[in-house]
Amino acid sequence: MFRIVCAAALVACLLPTAEAFAEGETIRLFNGRDLGGWSIDAPALDEDPDGRKPFVVRDGLLVSLGTPGGHLVTDAAYEDYRLVVEYRFTGAGGNCGVLVHMSEPRVLYGMFPASIEVQMQSGDAGDFWCIGEDITTPDMERRRGPRDKWGTVEGNRRILNLTDGAEHALGEWNRMTIECVGDQVKVWVNGELVNHGHDATATRGKVALQAEGTEVEFRKVELTPIGEPSAAP
Repeated sequence: MFRIVCAAALVACLLPTAEAFAEGETIRLFNGRDLGGWSIDAPALDEDPDGRKPFVVRDGLLVSLGTPGGHLVTDAAYEDYRLVVEYRFTGAGGNCGVLVHMSEPRVLYGMFPASIEVQMQSGDAGDFWCIGEDITTPDMERRRGPRDKWGTVEGNRRILNLTDGAEHALGEWNRMTIECVGDQVKVWVNGELVNHGHDATATRGKVALQAEGTEVEFRKVELTPIGEPSAAP
């Protein structure tokens, strides 16, 4: 059963409590007007709070400007859901990502929070990156490298997707669907299953979008509670 959870279960009761939503009720995480319901974590703003913000709303779109590096983080934490993100790179391809099951901030390189990243980097959409958390997929040694090199802070944190080629041409809109149910995470890009992990070490947490060097526009970020994983989005 879907629950939106208080971060008391995550980080010493420091995260806000959110109301529970009925299964099937879609939540618009981005309202099309402002960044209500989100907060920005960008280390560069620690010393210069009035500096350039890496996330803005422009012409009804949520925009990751790419720099300074950081994350746009939901105020609430979630579990058992389908997340739909529609995005496009505005110029040359580059890097970005969607983080699920996020908890403790800045556990890696003073920047990246504990989470499972679903890669959006152009050409590699759907890879998993383990950041202080872990997940298992079939054929792990081929997709992640030698077992003794695996890690979540050091070592091989990247798990290659099942297939490249699901993304549309640069500048066109892509639809990424991420299902998190129990300890499973499934990822589709434009309707094609590109990754499926299980035995995730986290099963709930916040959702975050990255600013990682490249401008990316988002026109939809929606979350729907679900109780069972599906075969197709």
